[in-house]
Amino acid sequence: MTDRRVAGNPLWRAYELLAMAVGLGLLALLCLAWLPFALILKPLLPVAGGQRLGRRMIMGGFRFYLHLLERLCACRFDLSELDRLPGEGPLVIAANHPSLLDAVLIVSRLPNAVCVMKAALMDNILFGAAARLARYIRNNAPLEVILGAREELRAGAQLVIFPEGTRTVNFPVDACTPSTGLIASRSGMPVQTLLIEFSSPYLGKAWPLFRPPQLPLHCRVRLGRRFPPPTDVAAFTGELDAYFRAQLAPTAAT
Repeated sequence: MTDRRVAGNPLWRAYELLAMAVGLGLLALLCLAWLPFALILKPLLPVAGGQRLGRRMIMGGFRFYLHLLERLCACRFDLSELDRLPGEGPLVIAANHPSLLDAVLIVSRLPNAVCVMKAALMDNILFGAAARLARYIRNNAPLEVILGAREELRAGAQLVIFPEGTRTVNFPVDACTPSTGLIASRSGMPVQTLLIEFSSPYLGKAWPLFRPPQLPLHCRVRLGRRFPPPTDVAAFTGELDAYFRAQLAPTAAT
C-alpha cells in the first residue's frame, strides 16, 4: 500500500485517519483486557510474583501491540539493538522522549523493566492497574523516586527514565534534569543511553492526540553511550545533555 502513496492523495489521507483510530483503539483494548486481571491479582499475589508477572505481561502486550501497528498501520520499528539489554543486568536506561510511544518501544523488549511514571498515569483507568501490579515508581516526590529506584536497581531491575522529564518541546532534545544522575549516583549503577528517532513528530508534545500520523511511520531506537555511575551529578547532567544533543542533531551520523 505504501508504494502508491502520493502527497495529498485523499485515499491515503483517509487510510492515515483510519490507521490512527485503529492504533489508538487497539492500545485501549489491550489495556482494558488486562485491567480486571491486574486489579484482581495485585492483592492476591506476593509482591515479587505480582511484580514479575506484571512486568512480563506489559512487555508482551506492548510487543504484540507494536506487531499490530506494523501489520495494520504502516509503521516500521527497528528495535533490534534493544534485544542486547535484558542480559546486561541492572541499568539506568535513559532515553530522549520525542513521542508518547517511547516507553512502549523500550519496555516491549525488557522483561524486568520498571518505569518512573507520572502520578496521573499511575491513577489512569487504562494504565494504572497494570503499572501498580508491576510496581512501577510514582514520581510524586524526588526523594521517594530516588529511594524506590535504588531499591529496584539493587534487586536487579532495569530502570527506564526520560531525563528531559517530559516529551521534547525544543527538538532535538530539551535540557536534562538531574534526576538520572541522582538515581545513578545513589544506586551506584551505570547509565545506558538510548537514542529514539522518528520519521515524523507523531504523538510528540505539539502533536494533538487525534491528529492523523504521516505514514509510513519509521522509528529506530539505537543503543548510545554507557556512562559509569557519576560522582558529580551536576557535571554528569551537563555531559548527558551535551551527548544527547550531539547524537540527535540533524547532521549527526546514524
